[in-house]
Amino acid sequence: MDVRDIVPKRWAHWDLDSAIGGFERDLNRIFRELRHGFEGGRHLAEFNPKVNVTENEKAISVTAELPGLDEKDVKVTLNDYGLSIRGEKKWEKEEKNNDQHLIERSYGEFSRVIALPKEVDREKIQANFKKGVLTVVIPKSEKAQASAKEIPVKGE
Repeated sequence: MDVRDIVPKRWAHWDLDSAIGGFERDLNRIFRELRHGFEGGRHLAEFNPKVNVTENEKAISVTAELPGLDEKDVKVTLNDYGLSIRGEKKWEKEEKNNDQHLIERSYGEFSRVIALPKEVDREKIQANFKKGVLTVVIPKSEKAQASAKEIPVKGE
């Protein structure tokens, strides 16, 4: 049995080698951050934005909470694997005369990839950033909209 035999059909267009390469890069980044994050007693806080994905018959909508970021800190791309949201939340330390006893700010690089069906209208994608919330609307292609069919559910 090949790994491709267990991959869902909608992901069949994925290149397994590229997906594994991306996973390897992510793991290397995590270990690099862990190694450097604890130097000098300093802990690198994790920033992992919350993402909502909704869908209707015409579009897929992705909303990401990115508090403390500006649109210039965020990069959104669409490739064969899905929608990629990447960015960096930077640490800004305030120096005061008083000792700081607790700091609960998250910072660091983040990357989220949301798998999408292949039938999206790549030319009409829109991204909007307002008050720390990124919203990306990905219209479905006409073919995808036409192929949707509601299946009636019967009770026993």
